[in-house]
Amino acid sequence: MGRRMQRILLLLGGIACVVALVLVLQYVGVLPKKTYGPERFGIEVVHSPFDFNENGVDDYTDFLLGAKEDAQNHPVYDGQYVAGGYPSPDVGVCTDVIWRAFREAGYSLRDMVDRDAQAYPERYPQIQYRDPNIDFRRVKNLWAFFEVYGQKLTTDIDDIDQWQPGDIVIFDEGRHIGMTSDLRNRHGRPYILHNGGQLRREEDYLGRSEVVAHYRFDASQVPENVLVAWSEP
Repeated sequence: MGRRMQRILLLLGGIACVVALVLVLQYVGVLPKKTYGPERFGIEVVHSPFDFNENGVDDYTDFLLGAKEDAQNHPVYDGQYVAGGYPSPDVGVCTDVIWRAFREAGYSLRDMVDRDAQAYPERYPQIQYRDPNIDFRRVKNLWAFFEVYGQKLTTDIDDIDQWQPGDIVIFDEGRHIGMTSDLRNRHGRPYILHNGGQLRREEDYLGRSEVVAHYRFDASQVPENVLVAWSEP
């Protein structure tokens, strides 16, 4: 083989390695991908009929804004027990994305879960000794709560118009939880706002972990005694 051909093969191999590296870095979220809005796919955004905190913004939009704020804060991944229940804004795990999103809409998800666990302990087999400071920061407890009070939606990630900003998504048999973004990939699948310690907290995640449940929290369909307003600790 001549030297010219060797150089060509080396060059092609180098290009292939660079392309592969870029694709891997995009896949794991190190490099950004091009994102799209729902209008590109003819999807009409669903807004909540409820504005719990009466701030002029519907609940689903508030959920989205709260989850985005947590993603922008980029809290250090740490699920250790916190006296009082609430970790500081620079600390969190996947469940903290959800209660912070609900806080933005005026809900105390901690108190809502705790009240329900107290009234219906059979729904929460993971809770052996009730502790409101940690129970709401466990994925399977949130899963139990939303299984009763959330609207159950498709787990088919290609049924793209059924995925809306502010939806709650449970992954991997209850090991992870996130919230859908208003951004979508080129296939129309929504990005997920979540915290698994990864670099980008709003990422193209659907399809990388098994979706086991998908909910939308419509407070107008939830008994009033279940809803608890947020109050500063």
